Amino acid sequence: MSVYTRQDLSIMQGWPLERKIQVTQTKIIEWYLHFDGKVAVSFSGGKDSTVLLDLARRAYPDIQAAFVNTGLEYPEIREFVRTVPNVTWLRPEMPFHKVIETYGYPVISKEVARRIYYARRGSLWAIMQLQGMNRDGSSSKFAQRYVKWAHLVDAPFLISDQCCAVMKERPLDRFTKETGLQPIIGTMACESIRRQRAYLSTGCNAFTKKQPSSQPMSFWMEQDVLRYLKRTGIPYASGIYGDIVEGNGKLVTTGAKRTGCMFCMFGVHLERRPNRFEKMALTHPKQYDLCINRLGCGKVLDYIGVPYGFTGGDNNATGQGISKEKERYPDAGP
Repeated sequence: MSVYTRQDLSIMQGWPLERKIQVTQTKIIEWYLHFDGKVAVSFSGGKDSTVLLDLARRAYPDIQAAFVNTGLEYPEIREFVRTVPNVTWLRPEMPFHKVIETYGYPVISKEVARRIYYARRGSLWAIMQLQGMNRDGSSSKFAQRYVKWAHLVDAPFLISDQCCAVMKERPLDRFTKETGLQPIIGTMACESIRRQRAYLSTGCNAFTKKQPSSQPMSFWMEQDVLRYLKRTGIPYASGIYGDIVEGNGKLVTTGAKRTGCMFCMFGVHLERRPNRFEKMALTHPKQYDLCINRLGCGKVLDYIGVPYGFTGGDNNATGQGISKEKERYPDAGP
């Protein structure tokens, strides 16, 4: 039985920032006391986990943090993490090129990639979902979202959702087992259906899960994070995010909006141009060459019909976006 309903979550997401701060810190304190202080913040260096770490350290200044250096982070993120005290750096056992050789590329979304991965291995549930059906053969409105991607089963490259598990989750799981420090994570329900379902099922503090975890910011929205950073003035990775300014009645960053793994292709097909790879061509040309050419992400993007190289701009929106990137990184052109 779920702890919360979608209506409950909607109400909590509408709370004022002050109440969200109070509730989140209460959940952090509950987690800390339950495990007698043997807890650690999972710190990615991104803006969400930066807010989480600040909230945790306002209550417990000496709380430990753990950062997984996958090699796929923006270099500005790693530079920022180096400035934060009491952070343990972890490394995955398998580098990205081995992950894509062994399991496959992260394409479209975790849910789609997972079904492609298992359908290729003959799993009936995955095959039926890609056909828009339930296990009993009945039509599934939920599974209809996967039908349009069924052709990826025949793609000339491997596809899977394993990258995040191998490169991020396993190092943190290993850290938890070796240290006994139970994780506090900065994920939010608004980020994906998967995270929403998890939150509705367990709430912020999942004490009874096989692998207990705390997600005390689950009911926050991105605007809450930006307002917190703006209001408190705490340091964040401004080298990649840029400044926090108001635009069309909302707070926005002048640089990157999200700073996950640079080479991840999840969701890129939904982005407005210039997308993350078109921007990367200008802002981080070395990483772009590694990703697109040497690691083969270019052929994957070609296959799913996503542009990734700036060639002068074939529409006004793209040209304006590239111009803004050039203003921020005048010496980063290819």
